[in-house]
Amino acid sequence: MSSSDRLSTPGRERRLLPKVRMDSEVFGSFAEGFARFMGTASFLIWMTVIIVAWIAWNVFAPAAWAIDPFPFIFLTLLLSLQASYAAPLILLAQNRQEARERVSLEHDREVAAQARADTDFLAREIAALRMRIGDLATRDFIRSELRDLLEDLDRGDDKDGKEPRPSR
Repeated sequence: MSSSDRLSTPGRERRLLPKVRMDSEVFGSFAEGFARFMGTASFLIWMTVIIVAWIAWNVFAPAAWAIDPFPFIFLTLLLSLQASYAAPLILLAQNRQEARERVSLEHDREVAAQARADTDFLAREIAALRMRIGDLATRDFIRSELRDLLEDLDRGDDKDGKEPRPSR
């Protein structure tokens, strides 16, 4: 197969390095742990102590023992390497956190929608009960009507125009 045939063939993967299979959850958990550790005061304190010790050793140690003389090129390389790994790991941790927040927000929306539907249903039920109760005589209403009737009977009033009843 010639090189022109390979270039015209669609869907062929060309890799310089072999594909590494890794569980994204394991690596994501590692990235989150690393990002969480880098955001602590202890990390900043230890990083500062190491850098100050590195500079002090290379400035005050005899020339034969100095690992990285004054321009501290090796220290710069180490810090650049640390930053080049830290930035993608922190971004990965932030992306995972954003995905979790999105799932949580969607769940909260579903719960809120269900609560709203339940509230609307209960409001309709209460309105229906109020309408039904409005048609029924309440206990207080019946008592007041009976009281009025008893008073009328005691007085001997007859609203129909008939003769009053004798009291017993």
